Amino acid sequence: MTTLVARPEHHRSAAELQPLVTAVRGAVGRGATWQDTSRYVADELRRHLPSPGVLTARQQEGEPDAFGSHLLHVEPDGTFSMLAIVWRPGQETRIHDHITWCVFGVLQGVEHEDLYTLSEDGTHLVDAGVNANLTGEVSGFAPPGDIHRVRNVTGQTAISLHIYGTDLARIGSSVRRYYDLPIRSGASAG
Repeated sequence: MTTLVARPEHHRSAAELQPLVTAVRGAVGRGATWQDTSRYVADELRRHLPSPGVLTARQQEGEPDAFGSHLLHVEPDGTFSMLAIVWRPGQETRIHDHITWCVFGVLQGVEHEDLYTLSEDGTHLVDAGVNANLTGEVSGFAPPGDIHRVRNVTGQTAISLHIYGTDLARIGSSVRRYYDLPIRSGASAG
């Protein structure tokens, strides 16, 4: 994953994010389990999904060598962070899981997600399916069981907004572990 900035960057429309920040603050403040919190935050992101215009025109272009991360908000008490990610065609993450819950919404393009589970003996990954997350769609998850790879398989730049249940400015990344294991299909994983 790319390195995050130490504090939120300047972006175009802080006012556009404020209703989302307020709604997520309320959802997180319910003190629910990670699974329930991810559902509550996803509901709020669906209601308040911003446009790609939360980023400047230059930020929306992305980076040539790796997907670009733009930290948009860190809650003062560290309970959540918002990050916009710009995916140029062909850019992808390594297969990984997370240290906390995550909710994401696609602002532009398609964010392709390959899902995996870890075999019982821990020697390989099992292909668990794919999601093609389209513009306007929102999804979320909470560990355990959140192993995936995200990539842009289209010819168009994609932009997504991710909300994580931690202070990314402090810890730098949401990744708990990278997986460099063989992958087997779900049908033959036995």
